[in-house]
Amino acid sequence: MVAPSIAPEQLKDALKAALVEVLEERSDLLRDVLAEVLEDFALTRAIQEGDTGERVSREEVFQALDALK
Repeated sequence: MVAPSIAPEQLKDALKAALVEVLEERSDLLRDVLAEVLEDFALTRAIQEGDTGERVSREEVFQALDALK
């Protein structure tokens, strides 16, 4: 079986057109992906800021959580 031949520029244009079509029809997908990325960045930053190297006991963690109730 012979594979169809397509020029790299034609393939690039076809992929661009397909991507634009998907984004126009399903903009919610892009919005969801961006929200996930922002959440991941925020979580990473919070972990880095909270990583002071100091350790706390299990009891201290539960006391802090109980104080939030």
